[in-house]
Amino acid sequence: MLMSHDEFLLGCHLSIAKGVAQAIDEAESLGNNALQIFSHAPAAWRMKPLAEATVAGFRARRRTSAVRVLAVHTMYLLNLAGPDETLHRRSVRALIDEVQRAGRLGADLLVTHLGAHLGRGAEAGIDRVVAALDRLIGSPGWRAAGGLHLLLENTAGAGTTLGAGFDQLAEILNGVVDRSRVGVCLDTCHAFAAGYDLATPSAVDATLAQFDRWIGLDRLEMVHLNDARHPLGSRKDRHEHIGRGAIGPAGVAAIVRHPALADVPFVLETPKRLDGRSDADRINLAAVRRLREEEPS
Repeated sequence: MLMSHDEFLLGCHLSIAKGVAQAIDEAESLGNNALQIFSHAPAAWRMKPLAEATVAGFRARRRTSAVRVLAVHTMYLLNLAGPDETLHRRSVRALIDEVQRAGRLGADLLVTHLGAHLGRGAEAGIDRVVAALDRLIGSPGWRAAGGLHLLLENTAGAGTTLGAGFDQLAEILNGVVDRSRVGVCLDTCHAFAAGYDLATPSAVDATLAQFDRWIGLDRLEMVHLNDARHPLGSRKDRHEHIGRGAIGPAGVAAIVRHPALADVPFVLETPKRLDGRSDADRINLAAVRRLREEEPS
């Protein structure tokens, strides 16, 4: 879906507390050409309607901005893998609403978590996710969203959550009725916590080779670039500042320099405060840019 770009695509997840258009202003102030946002409060089922004036203003602002790639992240409450019928139906309806909202904003990508099977087993959970995605793909909202791509995000593997293994993501992608607009967002912290090593150049090569064998690198449409607070295989989803975690500077440098990821947008979801400072995004972005441009040792 994303065209080849000459420039490095880098951004952050930014707040819309001051309005969706202001998120673009902040992205530009950070020197970013990629942006991820929520389209509403992520911990509530109720989605405040997007007014026509808000949508028009946002789209007009983006047309004049440096933001080349816009991603929206779905709410945290969705459980597409769960066994409870009421929650499953509610999750699918909410996902369709998220697609419609992202489409109205002109987003390129919509990122979603898959949820947890809650003890019913991975295969049962995968079947539930596939059924949910098939309902989405068959909906008028999906058709109306045009070129929007849905990205399935890998997880750290805590509890009964799905998507920690590339094999599970592959099974879901292979199971949906039409995957032409469905891809993967690879979260580096989650992958490392799930046991995929990213701490050295050779480890990054090996992990991306595994991804390619199971899923195909053509399905990797965005990277959530986060260091990891806990060791390899910890199953703990704790993001760390760039270069200050268990992946470390060498691993981050290998990721952002990797030729297979040259056209993939990188979005940081790192903590918003660092050593008591509120400009953590600016510090982390500077670290990424420095690691990408430094000569490997």
